[in-house]
Amino acid sequence: MSSTSDTTAPPVERPAPHTPWGRVVGLGVAVAAVVGVLVLAFSWPAVTAEPKDLPVAVAGPSQAVAGVEAALDEAQPGAVDLVPVADRDAAVAAIQERDAYGAIVLGEAPEVLTASAASSVTNQLLTGVAPQLQAGLAQQAAAGGGDPAAAPTVTVTDVVALSADDPRGTGLTAAMFPLLLGGMLGGIAISVLVVGALRRVLAVAVYATAGGAVLVAVLQSWFGALQGDWWTNAGAAALALAAVAAPITGFVALLGRAGIALGAVTMMLVANPISGATMPPEFLPWHWGDIGQWFPPGAGATLLRDLSYFPSADAAPAWLALGLWAAAGVILSLVGHLRTAGGVEPDAEAARDEALERAARHREPALHA
Repeated sequence: MSSTSDTTAPPVERPAPHTPWGRVVGLGVAVAAVVGVLVLAFSWPAVTAEPKDLPVAVAGPSQAVAGVEAALDEAQPGAVDLVPVADRDAAVAAIQERDAYGAIVLGEAPEVLTASAASSVTNQLLTGVAPQLQAGLAQQAAAGGGDPAAAPTVTVTDVVALSADDPRGTGLTAAMFPLLLGGMLGGIAISVLVVGALRRVLAVAVYATAGGAVLVAVLQSWFGALQGDWWTNAGAAALALAAVAAPITGFVALLGRAGIALGAVTMMLVANPISGATMPPEFLPWHWGDIGQWFPPGAGATLLRDLSYFPSADAAPAWLALGLWAAAGVILSLVGHLRTAGGVEPDAEAARDEALERAARHREPALHA
């Protein structure tokens, strides 16, 4: 008795075909275009930045104010917008409420008020005004037949100074990027690792809460870059993370994995360059600085700076902007849950898959027994 066994020859693996030459050239051009967009997005704000209508409070006799305004316009046309106030106390209040970046007080005791916590750039600009003002007073004294050296001395006062732990403000400025990058990474990771639109909403909430606490623990408790109430800062950081992460998961709920690219491009290449996180929004051309304050990076940076150093400022617009973006992400996720657009699995299907996986794990021991 003989038996035969059928043997099947293993399939021959054929090498993958070469990429067509046209596609190679097109891919190279496309990657170069992406690099160009990245360079433009990150270099454009720095290259085109210049002060324009920077609000600066001014107090003093009308004739002296007119002379200072003319001198500033001649030195740097359109850079400063002088806002008349009643006296020094009103000027300080305008700075603390972030209605002005600084102030010029004229009279018997001329003074330049700055706020290094508002921006290092505007602090340097206003500090440079003091020598110009001193020279103008000396010229007036000489023109009146007096001694130029007897002109009143212009003093410079930093009314809202940075923390001693972060005297140059580098920590505060650097703190803004983790909010953007952390929100993006959280949204992308949740979109990839969590199945189900509603589950992603919960994951974003948990991640943002924990991430906000961690960020403030590092930036405030350890580095001292943030000031003010710890729990309020943690809530602001959590909302900023959610405002970045939630729209990404919402886009994924509607579009599938393509939503990751849409969310990343929106936050990194559109919102970040116009955020005004490293320079005042007034330095950006056209109205981009104002528009950037309604995107999560700009609103988050402004909110944390206000909470840390300007408690008298109106932070409601920043809270509102972050809340709207976080809510929009949740709404997009809910719509995706109902529509299953882009082939995204609904929660019911995700739950069924989890049940099948659990059943398979329970059957494995029985099969091996």
